[in-house]
Amino acid sequence: QVQLVESGGDLVQPGGSLRLSCAASGSILSVSDMGWYRQAPGKQREFVARISAGGRTNYADFVKSRFTISRDNIKNAVLQMNNLTPEDTAVYYCNANLRTTIGPARTYWGQGTQVTVSS
Repeated sequence: QVQLVESGGDLVQPGGSLRLSCAASGSILSVSDMGWYRQAPGKQREFVARISAGGRTNYADFVKSRFTISRDNIKNAVLQMNNLTPEDTAVYYCNANLRTTIGPARTYWGQGTQVTVSS
């Protein structure tokens, strides 16, 4: 059984920073890429950032160097978010492409963590 647990979402003022963390656990054989997506109320889920097992990163255009994705280890992903704006308000979801010890690779999602940027 695989679980992705997110943490770090909070209410912050514009210009503030948050550090979101995602930890994968369970009977994991291997993890390839991990990423972050977000979904604002009434909008579709959108890509934020992604990092491969080898450390290659990709970012959405709206990030504009404000966010940094990294991995503390093969099973953890961190999204450092700086200079936040109200437009960043959304539920942020972690996902991972991984193999368990009993099945093929597939995509797993976390439950989401709320980020609210407001004065």
